[in-house]
Amino acid sequence: MSLLNVNKEKCIHCGICAQVCPKNYIEMNKEKFPVDAGLTCISCGHCVAICPQAALNHVQAPLSEQVLLDATPVFDTETAERFLRSRRSVRVYKENKVTKDQILKLLNIARLAPSGNNSQGVQYMVVNNKKTLRAITKATIAWMDEAIAAKEVSAVNYIEMSEHYHKTGEDVILRNAPSFILALSDKNFTRGRDNTHFALAYAELFAPSLGLGTCWTGIVETCARSGYQPLIQLLDIPENLTVTGGIIVGYPKYSFRRLVKRSPLIVTWHQLCDSNEF
Repeated sequence: MSLLNVNKEKCIHCGICAQVCPKNYIEMNKEKFPVDAGLTCISCGHCVAICPQAALNHVQAPLSEQVLLDATPVFDTETAERFLRSRRSVRVYKENKVTKDQILKLLNIARLAPSGNNSQGVQYMVVNNKKTLRAITKATIAWMDEAIAAKEVSAVNYIEMSEHYHKTGEDVILRNAPSFILALSDKNFTRGRDNTHFALAYAELFAPSLGLGTCWTGIVETCARSGYQPLIQLLDIPENLTVTGGIIVGYPKYSFRRLVKRSPLIVTWHQLCDSNEF
């Protein structure tokens, strides 16, 4: 059964839907109408979204669920650059709790991020309880201490952080953030971690519009992915799922006042490629 439904009165036979289809699922028939080519469809919605006449519908990407754009929203170059450069990792938060509504707004944007073959497949666990957040930090530190004691190669990266925690009691893992978002995917889903990174990058960029700040929690992810049972049991992660990423979320206590530079750009042009062609 075809996933496509074409309004033949509206269709102008432009063929754009077939041109943008990433899997060549759509072809134009003899009458120049789009039809199912018998290949795999990933239900990305490109075909419906791009049709200039709203003549195409898709069972798994319905026209009724798409939002009409008068024009593709594009920032001017300077605004876009300042927006992207202004993203900062936030590690000092106000004590204010982040509401469930704010978290859901954040994750509803995250789920719209691109993913390989539109595979998506990322789900989230949100931790707001202070006692649980402290326990996550404690378990992660314990894992780091075990790695240090065993003189594992990676442990050298944990020594200063562990020492600071034991000396001061400061939360060097979750930074006293009021919320922690853990990303999960099926253990057999090979794209889970990549898709998570796309999704959480969207969340980080969208967060400031909600007045929120975020920071990646790579050490907690590494701890969980190592199979450290005290953390796995604490989080009560289902057997079929694996941790693929995480971010802490809260209201920033301070505001950054300047844009920070990065390392110089390094670009290599292929020797057979004439850069003047671009």
